[in-house]
Amino acid sequence: MDLFDMPESSPWGPVQNCKVLCPGAFQVDTASHGGVMINCEIIDLTLSKAAQKCGFHEGGYLCFEEDCAATVALRELMDKKLFTAPVNDYFKPGEYSKIIDQSVQRYYPEYWAARERGQGKSSIKSRLAERAAPAGKRAPKRKAEEVR
Repeated sequence: MDLFDMPESSPWGPVQNCKVLCPGAFQVDTASHGGVMINCEIIDLTLSKAAQKCGFHEGGYLCFEEDCAATVALRELMDKKLFTAPVNDYFKPGEYSKIIDQSVQRYYPEYWAARERGQGKSSIKSRLAERAAPAGKRAPKRKAEEVR
């Protein structure tokens, strides 16, 4: 499986429609359901640990069911500027984000609290640099209270 390959199947059935949210992250629809699927190769780069706990693993992807959990993945991708909230006939500027936030606050209050505390907000660039640095040259990890 290539990072950029769109999934053909999902935990909810065969994929009928697939939208690329960002490279390796997809919003999928099936005949009866759907959700967000993020390639496992990029989850540590794109999602906080708190967000990862809201999904489930299947077929090389971390999956977020569309009724509630998908909003956590969307919020993370928007926070990291990997996905832009739509502005169209259905959503005026700011409305999509507001709906996402309300859903996350209602169904995933522990995640929302972690997000508000600033956990997992290190930039993707710094994570990629950390991953690429030789083992002896890596910066020491900071304690949670230093991350704020």
